[in-house]
Amino acid sequence: MSKTTSPGDSRRRVVIIGGGVGGLICAIRLKSKLGFDNFTIYEKAADTGGTWRDNTYPGCGSDVPVHFYSLSTNLNAEWKGSYGSQAEIQAYWKDLAKKYDVLPHIIFNTNVVSAEWDTTEQMYHITIQDLPSGTVSVTNAEVVVSAIGTLETPRYPPGLESISDFKGETFHSARWNHDLDLRGKRVAVIGSGCSATQFIPVITQESTVEVTQFCRTPSWFMSRPRTPFSDLEKWVFANVPGAMRLLRNSVFWQSELSYLAFGYRIINRIVSATLKSYLTKMCPEEYLEQMMPKHPPGCKRLMIDNNYLSALSRPNLTPIFDRITKFTENGILTSKGESMAFDVIIFATGFSTDQFSLPVRGVNGITIQGYYDQQNGPTAYRGTTTPGFPNFFLLAGPNTATGHGSFFFMEEVQVDYALQLIEPVIHQTASSFEVTAEATDKYNEVIQSRLSRSIYMQCVSWYRAGGDGKVTSIFPGPLTLFWWWLRSPVWKDYKAVGAEKWAKQRRWAKLRKFVGLISCAVLWIWLLSKRYSGPVLTFARTVVSRYLATSTP
Repeated sequence: MSKTTSPGDSRRRVVIIGGGVGGLICAIRLKSKLGFDNFTIYEKAADTGGTWRDNTYPGCGSDVPVHFYSLSTNLNAEWKGSYGSQAEIQAYWKDLAKKYDVLPHIIFNTNVVSAEWDTTEQMYHITIQDLPSGTVSVTNAEVVVSAIGTLETPRYPPGLESISDFKGETFHSARWNHDLDLRGKRVAVIGSGCSATQFIPVITQESTVEVTQFCRTPSWFMSRPRTPFSDLEKWVFANVPGAMRLLRNSVFWQSELSYLAFGYRIINRIVSATLKSYLTKMCPEEYLEQMMPKHPPGCKRLMIDNNYLSALSRPNLTPIFDRITKFTENGILTSKGESMAFDVIIFATGFSTDQFSLPVRGVNGITIQGYYDQQNGPTAYRGTTTPGFPNFFLLAGPNTATGHGSFFFMEEVQVDYALQLIEPVIHQTASSFEVTAEATDKYNEVIQSRLSRSIYMQCVSWYRAGGDGKVTSIFPGPLTLFWWWLRSPVWKDYKAVGAEKWAKQRRWAKLRKFVGLISCAVLWIWLLSKRYSGPVLTFARTVVSRYLATSTP
């Protein structure tokens, strides 16, 4: 367990909220890149993994090729197939936590209740609660990293509070009830997103499970065969230098090329025609009209067809496109007045992505959620820092989601960006860095301008605040653009406190770099002039010779 520092402790401390993938990436990077170990991860559950720990529904797995779900510094040769299962991905990240000795830094079953910035002491006072005992205490840290993610809090449909009237079993797909035997049950599935399309083909394999799926809006489906890796392929990945890296890079560039379908209308129309053809071929004719989306591909996340469309032909699966009016004691009443009886209701309605549940207070006493409300939805600079909150970093923050790539890549980029701001603080050459409101506004003007012209505005989705507000989740560009923007901080966009020593070191570093470049240029000209002749090079040789003569002690 990491040592808890007091205000008088000379060592700087980092607190990471959440032991999911983002939190583990941050912890690993703190150790491997900065050689820093005075950090603590507070995790409210009893294990690491975050969304890959919580989502254990049947058929749960990645919808991005699994080699792109690896940490870039720790590729995995033992993936079983092209797409990873929930259990595989969870095991991979648990193994990394052990490899980098992160587990001793994690305090499990502990909830972060709140965090408040102390301007005088230049640190956060963090209230934590031990969940088993209920004991509340306060700890301190100069840096706080929020790794609670976006796919953390299950979302339920608004306006349907009558669910309490239902006498049967209910649960959310992200909190799957494995103790409940579905055999012989009448099951209502509410939702038609990724989760539903993964577990419905699995649970309907049992013919006695009668499933009725309520589909609010249809989705586009694409075929990506899930192929197992042979023993030979795994051997090549493990033993041939560069083979696994080449595969990962090819997956990356395929993802980047697929973004063209989102950014260019002509290509989007071609993709739309291809997906229409696939849907027409795979979907039963009786459901085709209702299952054909009206929005362009990419407006909502594309579905990978995990045998879902073929499962629609099963006699024990019935999709319903009518809206739910209310829940009754025995089941569901639809807007057409039909009363349907069920034993079990499963919500596959996604997550709350436009709220920040943790009350973090900054320099003016406002919370992160308060700032979001002022901005009409989640807003941040580079998706990572927020004005008014020094030394506070958001992983998987606003406008960092991707409809064509991996969340892991985006979080890895964010962590590497944040470490450049964290390093001066933990080395005590600066006290804090806070992004300016002006820089944040300017950045988000660019983001929202790009989004206003995009396909993401053309449908209701979790990418948008409230489902139909401004787009606050998706990043409007390819992964390489996000990496480019976050490759290094624009230091003038930050207000630094107690950074005189850091600023001096930075000026000297820039001077050394400049002198080094000049020296290299001078040496290159001199060497070139030794081999080639000509008026220009003769003049250059004279200048270099005089420079070297005057520079000699």
